[in-house]
Amino acid sequence: MPEGDTVWLAARRLHDALAGHVVIRSDFRVPQLATTSLVGQTVVEVTSRGKHLLTRTDAALTLHTHFRMDGTWHLYRAGTSWSGGPAWQVRAVIENDTWQAVGYRLPVIDLLPTADEARVVGHLGPDLLGADWDEDEAVRRLLARPERELGPALLDQRNLAGIGNLYKTETLFLSGLTPWTRVGDVVDVPAVVRRAHRLLHANKQHWQQTTTGDMHRGREHWVFERAGRPCRRCGTQVLEAMQGEPDHPDRARISYWCPHCQHGPAPAARRGRERSTPPSGYRRYVP
Repeated sequence: MPEGDTVWLAARRLHDALAGHVVIRSDFRVPQLATTSLVGQTVVEVTSRGKHLLTRTDAALTLHTHFRMDGTWHLYRAGTSWSGGPAWQVRAVIENDTWQAVGYRLPVIDLLPTADEARVVGHLGPDLLGADWDEDEAVRRLLARPERELGPALLDQRNLAGIGNLYKTETLFLSGLTPWTRVGDVVDVPAVVRRAHRLLHANKQHWQQTTTGDMHRGREHWVFERAGRPCRRCGTQVLEAMQGEPDHPDRARISYWCPHCQHGPAPAARRGRERSTPPSGYRRYVP
C-alpha cells in the first residue's frame, strides 16, 4: 500500500493538472457511479488526507479515492493514448481540455457532498503531511493505549495518518526500538512521532523513498525489506517476522529489525543468508 508521501505527491500532480479547469468528460466504471457525470463542473482542488485522495469540485462534491494495494492515477495529455494497463482495469476518468486523469484498479471510489467528507476520512488521526498536523494529538492518541505494540500502533491511521510499513519500519530503526515494544514503555513517544514526520516530509517531493539519504538502488533503507542482509549501520543480520494484533490476526504485516541497533521485545525470527559486514559505500544519515 502506498505511503502517505506517495499519495501526497499524487494529489499535488493531479491538482496541478485538474484544478481550475472545467471537466469536459468523466467516466466512472463502477456500478454505484455508472450514470454519474461531472461534466461542466470545475475542479477546485485535489488534496490528500493520510492515504486518501479528495478531488473537490465547485458543485460542492468530492470524489474520494483510495489506492490500497493496487490502485493508481495516471495523467496523460489530452488526445494521447493510455498506457497504465488494460482498459478493463480503468475505474475512473476525469478529462479537461489539457489533461486526462485515469484511475487504474482503484478499489475505493465514492462521490459525496464535500460537507460530508468526515464520513470517509473523519476517523483519521492527524495527517503527517497535512497543513493542520498536530503532534500533540498524535501522541495523545498513541498513549491512549499504552499496552499496544508500537508497530501496529503506528500503522493505525486513527492515531496518525500517512505511515505505512516502510516508514513504520525505518522510524523504529532510527528510534532504536523494536516493533514489539509497547507504547507505554517508550521513554519519548513525541520523538518517535517527530521522526516519522520528518521522514515523510523529506520524501514527499519525489517518487523515490529514502530514509538513509542515499538514492542508489539497494541503499535507500536501513532495514526495510533487508531480511538476511546486513544492517547498514552495524552489519548485524536484519531479521523479519510477522506482526499483528489478537483482535485483527488477518492484518498481520512483516516487520524488519536489527537485533543490535533496536532494543525491546521481539519474537523468534526467520533468518536469511548470513553477512557480517556492512555493504561498501554505506553512510550514516539520521534525519
